[in-house]
Amino acid sequence: MIRLFLSVTLLVTLSLVWPFAAADGVYKCNAGGKLSYADRPCTDGISTRLPPPAAGVDLPDKNAVATRDARTLVEFEKLRMAREDKLAREKARAQAREEARDERKRQQRARAALAHRKTCDKLRLRRKWAEEDALRAGGRSHDAARRKVRRQAEALAVECPA
Repeated sequence: MIRLFLSVTLLVTLSLVWPFAAADGVYKCNAGGKLSYADRPCTDGISTRLPPPAAGVDLPDKNAVATRDARTLVEFEKLRMAREDKLAREKARAQAREEARDERKRQQRARAALAHRKTCDKLRLRRKWAEEDALRAGGRSHDAARRKVRRQAEALAVECPA
């Protein structure tokens, strides 16, 4: 009988102490502003021993935990996809801006080439007119007209070498 009493007493004592023994030894560690939890005190930083959970706390069902974890993973996947979509849109906008800038530069170069061609055409026309004036000129004005033709040819050669 005493044996039975001791066995029951030991069993009741272990059943009361066991939940506290399992939860015993949880430490919160604050190291450099970062919090972590461990089963032993941290070596660097401030350790705080947390009290064991209150009696009667029900642990969640394994299926509930799995369902919650699955929902969390789905949410994380949605966030990841949204972030990738945002990055793709930003990349497309940056590429469109770059293409627009390249198009503006191309148009600017085309306008500059057109203006240069126009300037060269004007200089050629002035040289042609000077040559015609030199052919019609006589006497002293002929030398001045030849000088004007030479100067127009030099201006054309400087501005439009080809």
